[in-house]
Amino acid sequence: MTRALHWITNLFPVWVVLCCLVAMVQPAWFTWFKGNWIIWALAVIMLGMGVTLSFDDFRQVLTMPRAVAVGFVAQYTIMPFLGWSIARGLQLETPFAVGLILVACCPGGTASNVVTYLARAHVALSVLMTMCSTFGAVVMTPLLTKWLAGTYVPVDGWKLFLDTVTVVLAPLIVGLTLHHAAPRMVKAILPIAPLVSVIAIVMICASIIGANAGIIRQSAAILFLAVALLHLGGFALGWVFAWAFGYGENVRRTVSIEVGMQNSGLGAYLAGKNFPSMPNAPTPCAISAVFHSVIGSILAGIWRLFPTKPEREPGGPH
Repeated sequence: MTRALHWITNLFPVWVVLCCLVAMVQPAWFTWFKGNWIIWALAVIMLGMGVTLSFDDFRQVLTMPRAVAVGFVAQYTIMPFLGWSIARGLQLETPFAVGLILVACCPGGTASNVVTYLARAHVALSVLMTMCSTFGAVVMTPLLTKWLAGTYVPVDGWKLFLDTVTVVLAPLIVGLTLHHAAPRMVKAILPIAPLVSVIAIVMICASIIGANAGIIRQSAAILFLAVALLHLGGFALGWVFAWAFGYGENVRRTVSIEVGMQNSGLGAYLAGKNFPSMPNAPTPCAISAVFHSVIGSILAGIWRLFPTKPEREPGGPH
């Protein structure tokens, strides 16, 4: 049973693509999933991540601080400025530009851990990077969004901060607390937690795609180009960034995946919540989930053909 759940969970990119394609044709199948449903779905995703964490994970960061720091800096420099540059360069309409910048300012997505595993890269480091960028999002996402998206529209940084705390920090802390306070319960739900998170992110993205199916068909070329450039650039520059700091192929691939894959569900929620006058703002975020899943899966498939040797010092350079 556990192996079957693991296999279904690892097909995350397939479910995202399939459901988003169906949402384009049959929007009503998914558009009911909105409002509080999305809020609770995000809370479930973050809670699911939280219950997998322990205080030992935070201590483990101290065993490879340099690698985690490199990933963190790459996450919050490469993607935000890529998002802003692409929006400017392609002269995106304001709602699309804001949505693209916002998702670019989000932390790494939890699906990156699955893709890292499939790519035979450094899974432990991937989990640590996702954890740190997610906690860092409480400050970094509102700050960077206000700075970069603020060149298009006024951004209420304080509201963005409070919304991020609500759907990111609070569920993570509850999950972390449960991990230690109710270990038996956590042990029982751990096998299904990743699959529940996959279902939640698929529903969030498909509902947004369905709600904006018309505008996506009208602006598909420019939207797809912008999102594709964002993620292709993220994967490529993440790899180069780790290479520049002297890391081996194992860590390079891990940083590449972490930088290239965003928490698109969080971006979609924050875009809808903070820019209600621009209903199309969440659209690039939902499309982002499809593109980074497909690109990440293709890369993982290629990299699996060329296994790397474990580095002698997982967190340090050669």
